[in-house]
Amino acid sequence: MSIKSNIKLVNDSLQKGCRLIAVSKTKPNEQLLEAYEAGQRLFGENKVQELEAKYQSLPKDIEWHMIGHLQSNKVKYIAPFVALIHSVDSVKLLEEINKQGKKINRVIPCLLQVYIAKEETKFGLNEEEVLDLVNHFPNHFTHVSIQGLMGMATLTDNQDQIRAEFKSLKNLFDQLSQQALPPSIIMKELSMGMSADYQLAMAEGSTLVRVGSTIFGERNYSPQ
Repeated sequence: MSIKSNIKLVNDSLQKGCRLIAVSKTKPNEQLLEAYEAGQRLFGENKVQELEAKYQSLPKDIEWHMIGHLQSNKVKYIAPFVALIHSVDSVKLLEEINKQGKKINRVIPCLLQVYIAKEETKFGLNEEEVLDLVNHFPNHFTHVSIQGLMGMATLTDNQDQIRAEFKSLKNLFDQLSQQALPPSIIMKELSMGMSADYQLAMAEGSTLVRVGSTIFGERNYSPQ
């Protein structure tokens, strides 16, 4: 099937209120343009260098999402244009995003990445750390806007486990939605679900699904 057909297939399966981020990491610009011509405007990248290069060379109405682990020293390269950073996993990183936002007078939209998986390879804040950050949000963070939460489920065939992990993130999202939040924090987006599990994530309330291989095929790995 073509990229255009795949995008239509995924979009047709989305529930109301859920949007598709086409995960284009390692994919050439030609394939991204195919998706773009099919109407796709939200794209997600894992690496800053690749994200910046694609931003420079592709249409400017694309909304770029940083979905991979982000190092503090790389924030400055994407601060001027990134639509949403999904992977804020520490106060230190938030501090740097705020600093770079201040330099260019831009409020940078972010999600807090929450560790929900039963795998040590995943990044993220635990529930206690999220609550602590939200309840004691630093006043000087004037150039970041926390717009919700992101999480990645365990890579497993156990659907009950995946569903439970997504449910736990939705519960935290709902808990925060119901409490008084600082002006810089709103609970608008819940980013969870990838090619293998986005249907489960949607059922548990995801508003952004990050789908790559279902659209573009398996990832390309360049030789080192």
